Amino acid sequence: MHRFFIPPTAFEGDLVHFPQECARQMVQVLRLAPGCKVVALDGLGNEALVELTALSARQANGIVLGWQKNGREPALRVTLGLALSQREKFEWTLQKVTEVGVSRIVPLVTRRSLVQQPSQVLEKMARWRRILQEAAEQCGRGLVPNLDEPRWLTDFLPLRQTFEVGLMAWEGETRRTIKSTDLPMEMITRAGLLIGPEGGWEDEEVQAAERAGWLPVSLGRRILRTETAAIVGAALLLALYD
Repeated sequence: MHRFFIPPTAFEGDLVHFPQECARQMVQVLRLAPGCKVVALDGLGNEALVELTALSARQANGIVLGWQKNGREPALRVTLGLALSQREKFEWTLQKVTEVGVSRIVPLVTRRSLVQQPSQVLEKMARWRRILQEAAEQCGRGLVPNLDEPRWLTDFLPLRQTFEVGLMAWEGETRRTIKSTDLPMEMITRAGLLIGPEGGWEDEEVQAAERAGWLPVSLGRRILRTETAAIVGAALLLALYD
């Protein structure tokens, strides 16, 4: 069943007024018609089964048949600090880590990242947020991951204090892994994960991260691409605690 994130204000009692972009997609892409049922998500973790009552390329209205709490959100909220990479790869990574279950993504400028100024990618933020929303709709999530504005790695490292666990994937670490490290075994709710650029972290960046409390970990004996490391790292972390 097709799923649509819409603003909470789109719900008026049992009535739903979908934004115009949703109506256009319903008519021109999905070929829906009045009487079809869709799922409307309020972006707060709740979802409603909705029967469409009126539909055109300009507007779509429906009536709520029932509400339920979305049950697909992970208990562990993972914040992913992701080094900026080539556009197609970065956008593909955004899509996949959303499917895995990451809750927040912070694009990072590092010494070896392709982008060297946060301002270079600010105009892409709207497109990236659409990618996250579409991925969240496709995989059945109840929330769209938050996307922070790009920042320098040095500005991100102090956020370690807000996480119960903070890990840095680093090919230079050969012994400590996500499963073997001395992480708390009780349930935690907030974790941070750092994924570096295609050229890897510089030693000074690793040292700065360690001083801030981040723990370098290995993702295995093979060298992974940035996009692969983000997916594998997030999946391993969520599997350990979720």
